[in-house]
Amino acid sequence: MFVEAPELATYPNLKHAFFTREGGVSEGLYASLNGGLGSSDDPEKVRENRRRMAEELEVEPDALVSVHQVHSPDAVVVDGPWAGQRPKADAMVTAVPGIALGITTADCGPVLFADPHVGIIGAAHAGWRGAFTGILEATLEAMVNLGARRDKIVAVLGPTISQGAYEVGGDFRARFLEQDPQNESFFIPSERPDHAMFDLPGYIGRRLEKAGIGEFANLGLCTYANEEHFFSYRRSTQRNEPDYGRLISAITLIPSYL
Repeated sequence: MFVEAPELATYPNLKHAFFTREGGVSEGLYASLNGGLGSSDDPEKVRENRRRMAEELEVEPDALVSVHQVHSPDAVVVDGPWAGQRPKADAMVTAVPGIALGITTADCGPVLFADPHVGIIGAAHAGWRGAFTGILEATLEAMVNLGARRDKIVAVLGPTISQGAYEVGGDFRARFLEQDPQNESFFIPSERPDHAMFDLPGYIGRRLEKAGIGEFANLGLCTYANEEHFFSYRRSTQRNEPDYGRLISAITLIPSYL
């Protein structure tokens, strides 16, 4: 039902999960653990799926919080369950135990963060646009503002589309090279003219390492290639399917250890 990262699992005051698509109640395109509040799935089934995830994380159902993701560079501080509409943002940070920060993805990079020494966590939705415009750095800055030490922060990248499945056009590549010529290392030739294969996990890792964090790890799991375990926006789009399920990656602080 979920994958754990050894880099986070060793700390007794943290609980986290990179949930797969298995273990839920949704059907059809959404089978079975679809956590996407913005999907066209039956809302009751999504709520039940998220309840099951909250149970695994040992938090109350409404304590599994998510934002309205818009591929932005914006991170918000979470003090408790949302009282109204979810804010538009692409990362969350908190120092409050018992709150699970849940990011939804279906090819983009879910990154879970923790400074376990002071009890501050974060979660970011890092698609190419968010990573390019600074969502990872914004998450780190928000954590530091709460009291985290940058060089003590551990960040783990969960299931993400791999370079072998991520073909992009020439304009996409040009945008990255204009930002930094060294970004050339994240592209390899595609079989199609004026196209390339983009290494999103590698780009995310480079940005985090340059930001000076203590440790970065990549689970190395491809959402596109492993249909049994993961939803994929690109796979669904290529099949002309009307919608797709969303994976949840979440992290929480365990109250009894703080």
